[in-house]
Amino acid sequence: MNANERSKVITHGVERTPNRAMLRAVGFSDSDFEKPIIGVANGYSTITPCNASLNDLALRAVDVLHEAGTMPQVFGTITVSDGISMGTEGMKYSLVSREVIADSIETVCNAQRMDGVIVIGGCDKNMPGGMIAIARLNIPAIFVYGGTIKPGHYAGKNLTVVSAFEAVGQHSAGRIGDAELLEIERHSCPGAGSCGGMFTANTMSSVIEAMGMSLPYSSTMAAEDNEKRESAAESARVLAAAVQRQILPRHVMSRKAFENAIAVVMATGGSTNAVLHLLAMARSAEVPLSIDDFERIRSRVPVLCDLKPSGKYVITELHAAGGIPQVMKILLAHGVLHGDATTITGQTIAEVLASVPAEPRKDQDVIHPWDSPVYPYGHLTILKGNLASEGAVAKISGIKHQKMTGPARVFDSEEACLAAILAHEIKPGDVLVIRYEGPKGGPGMREMLAPTSALIGAGLGDSVGLITDGRFSGGTYGLVVGHVAPEAAAGGGIALVHEGDSITIDAEKRLLRLNIPEEEFERRHAAWEPPEPRYRSGVLAKYVRLVSSSSIGAVTDLVS
Repeated sequence: MNANERSKVITHGVERTPNRAMLRAVGFSDSDFEKPIIGVANGYSTITPCNASLNDLALRAVDVLHEAGTMPQVFGTITVSDGISMGTEGMKYSLVSREVIADSIETVCNAQRMDGVIVIGGCDKNMPGGMIAIARLNIPAIFVYGGTIKPGHYAGKNLTVVSAFEAVGQHSAGRIGDAELLEIERHSCPGAGSCGGMFTANTMSSVIEAMGMSLPYSSTMAAEDNEKRESAAESARVLAAAVQRQILPRHVMSRKAFENAIAVVMATGGSTNAVLHLLAMARSAEVPLSIDDFERIRSRVPVLCDLKPSGKYVITELHAAGGIPQVMKILLAHGVLHGDATTITGQTIAEVLASVPAEPRKDQDVIHPWDSPVYPYGHLTILKGNLASEGAVAKISGIKHQKMTGPARVFDSEEACLAAILAHEIKPGDVLVIRYEGPKGGPGMREMLAPTSALIGAGLGDSVGLITDGRFSGGTYGLVVGHVAPEAAAGGGIALVHEGDSITIDAEKRLLRLNIPEEEFERRHAAWEPPEPRYRSGVLAKYVRLVSSSSIGAVTDLVS
């Protein structure tokens, strides 16, 4: 079967007539036109350590794809470093980059009629962006994660990038001096790889492994270790086999796969961003999934892993303890994982996990046994109320109090809130409200790592609440509620809060409420007027016109 005939089968009859002359110019010979053409979507970039080692993985994959009888074609896609842009206007482009990544991979693969694609990514939005594209395309595909960074070390402690953000708050509060702040900054990020706790990048890599769209153990490998390169090579072999067998992403990305992914997020103490990204991925795969599904699964799955940001350990330690397969086997053994869900290898989840023990090793404390969890229930809870009629996401791990009522301190931007924290204007019992930072209002739904880390560093993490229509970094913890929807820019309840209003956050009752009479709420809503748009041209202006509510994933391709 030649390339044209193969394409007709794979694309259900859509004619493809590749320009052979141009393909010869990039290395095709006569026999190569008989082979499947495989896209290698390479997120390599020196912008961020998360992506700095990806080209090595791409080159290794290309070699193996050639050996497997395919024709790999490499193309680039973008990345934004969340850690570098955090706390700046640049962070508005982070969630936008998820859409750009998805669109760029879809565009190249469809324009060039690829027969399969291997997506290689590192930083936070690379994973969901790549998976959204994979679901849209529905050609044989596999994801390769660039790997986690190894921990930094200072004063006998493991450091991550969040250590540097929290050190700013400690310094502002007078708890550390200039010299220690500098040393923490110098030692937090020692080399290549994505941020080293169960932050967003490692959460999403774990999600993809749990769904069966990447190889076992691959989501927790260190970027600088040789096993990561060999995993990329094996991923290429598996993809070549999937092309031959026509194992398609939507065979794998089923409702059961998404439920497995949510269970792993809960068990590992993963990022709040998993809610946003899984909703978006499901929509692209045409799988029904709602924000309420997270609450349903949370009630059945304990937190088994003691991982940063709220716990003790980093991802390299999780890997040494058995990685995501060990976590999944515990969940499978206790009936909260779908063992019959398929994977890109053609095996079921149960078959993949067959040789993994049902209980974690006793010589480690990273992964807890089922009957001795870190927390008895999942750590991500969905709150609703007059401040969030469509829902909001709270991360309740690592906090002493799951409910509070206090006076609102209202800020219409992240910068204004951070300035108040660093100026010591925030008191225990306050509820900070950061609004007009949602998908449309920001735009771009910035992460609030700078203010939340400053609160932790100042010793206020257990006594101050924070709600926002923006997002949180996977490195955030404390009594914080994000993804408040409808957002302020859409006239949601969060837009109606006045300075000093009483607000209740109650994770136990799953409630987020502005404590004013209903008549006053309606009066304020009737009087509210939308603000002038912050951007009138360029990518952010286009994003505002297209983006949906965070409650359905902040997607930009809703069917009208």
